[in-house]
Amino acid sequence: MRTIDTIIIHAAATPPSMDIGAKEIDRWHRDPPRLWSRIGYHYVIRRNGLVEDGRPLSVPGAHAAGHNDHSIGICLVGGLSEEKREPENNFTEEQFTALSILLEDLTDDFSELKIIGHRDVNPHKDCPCFDVAEWLSQN
Repeated sequence: MRTIDTIIIHAAATPPSMDIGAKEIDRWHRDPPRLWSRIGYHYVIRRNGLVEDGRPLSVPGAHAAGHNDHSIGICLVGGLSEEKREPENNFTEEQFTALSILLEDLTDDFSELKIIGHRDVNPHKDCPCFDVAEWLSQN
């Protein structure tokens, strides 16, 4: 198993009406222009809170340049407003509950994990459209 010290939270950059999961994101990541071998995230949390597996944890992700070798990528479906297609924290209560449970499980399995948003390692990103540190402090 590889050394993992960080969890990076992402948004799928989809409007709230778009109910997709790991299968669709896997196809997006395999198609041009990316042409990756598989989905870049380790987990995807659907709008209804269902957690779907992406890449195996033993395989580095393809979700945050410069951080993939030592991190786990979790993607929440949503993150864009319906009308204007602008970044928006529109995740469901079910998604946040599932995220909390998944983070608890992962922190039990891996010691001393730092949990951050994609925008915390790439200032050009709005992803995941909320402040992860603030959210963690309230939960």
